[in-house]
Amino acid sequence: MKVGQKQSKANLKEFNWNFWPLVPIYPYGRRRTIRQEVVKDTIWTFEQLQGIFYVVVPIRMTAIKLEEGGLLVYAPVAPTLECLKLVNELVAEHGEVKYIILPTISGLEHKVFVGPFARKFPKARVFVAPNQWSFPVNLPLSWLGLPAKRTHILSEDSSTTPFAREFDYATLGPLDLRLGWFEEVVFYHKRSRTLLVTDSIVSIPEEPPAIVELDLYPLLFHARDSAIDPIEDTTANRRKGWQRICLFAMYFRSSVLEVPQWRKVFSDAFKASDRSKQAYFGLYPFQWQENWQQCFSALRRDGRILVAPILQTLILNREPKETLNWVEKVASWGFQRIIPCHMDSPIAAEPLQFCQAFSFLQQYPTNKFYTLPEEDFQVLREIDRGLSKTKIIPPPKDKV
Repeated sequence: MKVGQKQSKANLKEFNWNFWPLVPIYPYGRRRTIRQEVVKDTIWTFEQLQGIFYVVVPIRMTAIKLEEGGLLVYAPVAPTLECLKLVNELVAEHGEVKYIILPTISGLEHKVFVGPFARKFPKARVFVAPNQWSFPVNLPLSWLGLPAKRTHILSEDSSTTPFAREFDYATLGPLDLRLGWFEEVVFYHKRSRTLLVTDSIVSIPEEPPAIVELDLYPLLFHARDSAIDPIEDTTANRRKGWQRICLFAMYFRSSVLEVPQWRKVFSDAFKASDRSKQAYFGLYPFQWQENWQQCFSALRRDGRILVAPILQTLILNREPKETLNWVEKVASWGFQRIIPCHMDSPIAAEPLQFCQAFSFLQQYPTNKFYTLPEEDFQVLREIDRGLSKTKIIPPPKDKV
């Protein structure tokens, strides 16, 4: 959709997500959905958009056809009318949604959709990662919108589930972060040799994904070098905006991003090309160094898989041994592709690459291809030291 292009009220109704105040992040009450067939007549992904301050990335649900008929859904997205129409097209051809999987305990952007999605498929059984929690009060799952009679906890023994013949799974965590816990359950679809992950692995695409290009403003907002630059839709600006968004999403603030003096920020805001509320009234507190694209290239590096820097610095290094034991178990499966819930998908990757992506937890990593530049971790290291010093989160443990 072009910047400023209008849509009919009927179309807008298909994208409505009325529960957005529960997790008030962009694009709020309007969510588009794109379906992609990954393995013919077997695996489909459903992508939507989410972000903060126009740092927008894909969020992804995966549906897999069961051999007995019907569908298993991993990590539901917002069940808008458009999304449900795309799901029901598969239901009409391949059978009902039988199982719905919530594979995380900490990702509100995943948990918030499970209850509403399950209510749209009243015959489906819901399976959730163990050790679920909520803040500030730990509430029963039924109080969080999950159907009490149909909701089950994923057991430690994956062979006890009704879908065990087709799927294996392994649980990372729970990792105690004091403020809460981190846990992720990855699923392995044996027949297609596909690994489904939530947040543990990503791959960065060079070009903006199709779902991101349905809403161009975030791309063009971040493509500018200053507030004075016009909001201009070009292929180069879309790519430029996307690559800078990736640096924000992965590092918060990388080594190639500076924050100018606020006097200049406010001064430029009065001369900004767009001073609307949509453009934060002209405020643009970013100043990119000329070599910012080198930073992106080091992050992406030919589309390799990696663990997001935030997970590397603030979460998984709290329990390196437990994490690497989990990695070893997952690597015992002979997968050939990975479908993460964010960024690029599907990714052609095998167990060796998966193991190497976690080499940051080892004292002597054997493959530098999977090592990110240390200078880009500066802000994350400072956050880590501050939170650890004040005992808000536990300190990292020694590498293995």
